[in-house]
Amino acid sequence: MKFTVFVLFLFTHTNTLFADKPCAIRSIANQSVVCVCNSTYCDEVLRDQPAPGTFVVYTSSSGGLRFKKSVGQWSYDQTCCKLTLELDPSKKYQRIEGFGGAVTDSAAINWKSLPPVLQDYLVNSYFSENGLEYNMVRTPIGGCDFSTRPYAYNELPLDDGGLTNYTLSPEDIFYKIPMFKSILKVAKTTVHVIATTWSPPVWMKSNHNYSGSSQLKPQYYQSYADYHLKFIEKYTAAGVPIWGITTTNEPINGLLSLAKFNSLGWTMQEMGKWIEHNLGPTIRNSKFKNVKIITGDDQRITIPYWFNVMLIYSPKALEYIDGIGVHYYTDKFIPPAIFESVTLTHPDKFILATEACEGSFPWEKSKVLLGSWARAKAYIIDIFQDLNYNLVGWIDWNLCLDMEGGPNWAGNFVDSPIIVDKERQEFHKQPMFYAMGHFSKFIPRNSIRIKITEKHSILPSSLHKIAFLTPKNTIVVIIYNDGNAKSINIRNKKHKATLLLEAHSITTVEYPHT
Repeated sequence: MKFTVFVLFLFTHTNTLFADKPCAIRSIANQSVVCVCNSTYCDEVLRDQPAPGTFVVYTSSSGGLRFKKSVGQWSYDQTCCKLTLELDPSKKYQRIEGFGGAVTDSAAINWKSLPPVLQDYLVNSYFSENGLEYNMVRTPIGGCDFSTRPYAYNELPLDDGGLTNYTLSPEDIFYKIPMFKSILKVAKTTVHVIATTWSPPVWMKSNHNYSGSSQLKPQYYQSYADYHLKFIEKYTAAGVPIWGITTTNEPINGLLSLAKFNSLGWTMQEMGKWIEHNLGPTIRNSKFKNVKIITGDDQRITIPYWFNVMLIYSPKALEYIDGIGVHYYTDKFIPPAIFESVTLTHPDKFILATEACEGSFPWEKSKVLLGSWARAKAYIIDIFQDLNYNLVGWIDWNLCLDMEGGPNWAGNFVDSPIIVDKERQEFHKQPMFYAMGHFSKFIPRNSIRIKITEKHSILPSSLHKIAFLTPKNTIVVIIYNDGNAKSINIRNKKHKATLLLEAHSITTVEYPHT
């Protein structure tokens, strides 16, 4: 009897301890909802292991559902549906590296403005097993626009090609590195950190300014390569290992003076030369030789220039390049087929989406738009496009921003999946947060995209869909329904099931691969 009571207590206690915690909903006029976290409460979701013969369904919707969970069985109504999604795990595509966001000065400052319990809630929301299970982070080398001031390392003495005064900034020591340590403490998988320079110290640049049209002075090509190596050394010594570096953030900005914030311009010829003769050998001949070198780090339209054309001028640079980074901001105008200029010619080089945010365009007057499902939808469709064209991951921009969308020294305010309200000592999880989670939480590193085909008896649907075989030997299917509620069938080799898709919703389905 005592043993039975003990087992019952243990079962009840365990289920209570590990139960999901629902969204604390705050409705926003003319928008969807946000989920509010304060010092006493923050929502959580666990990824359940599906039992044989069943599948687990997670749904978020414009109507306010956030990771609504249900369990289904392999049975279906033969008369219900005119559309079937057919899965073929034998047909495999790219292997996934991961998903994440950015630790900028601004993100870390906002995080630090919260009391310790809320700091933990925020990091757990992104990186823990009860959160989105992010496994990638991008971070600036020195300052960027999402800083409170323009700065770089080794600003003085001037013309110091030997970088004798290369020290980390107060922003690194008091904000970014503490946030990284909190992240690394809670993450259950290895977090791959990608570091990017927006601008080196101005004495290295042709215009002697952080922004505007500029190029690197040729006499500092090796110094700029060393600038990256020293950052890797400093952060590794501080307990933050670096997985990859990019070859300068959005080089087109500095070349054409497109941005009013920190930038450095490159021509294709000079970028290739620098990678081939300076950056590549510097990294590969160091003890950090396995750090990934990622070129581009710019918009879709620039990929052929920062890769294919650049390699015409400097073919040996290819020996050092591991992959290409791509940003989000022109994706509405440039189709994803442009990725095939790399994937078809150099399938051994990965493409990774390295930055995205909403609210960045001048005509978007609401930089932060609380509760916007339209912005979540923009993320969702872009991630579908990128992954279906063989990208290996998708990294968001700032992990959190304030109510204005900053701080940002250049006034370049934008939106973020988490918005911190310092005055009320709470933060808001935006619909974009849950949009990211439907991918990041259920597609762990080393998942492999598999074939999914739409079979229909009428015209093709407007559904977006993708499927993966995970390292846990499960199949994950993600579907976005941009219309009214509808029922569809999902079919694998052995089974078929009927699934209800909520109106304007994203749904993740997971089942055992047997």
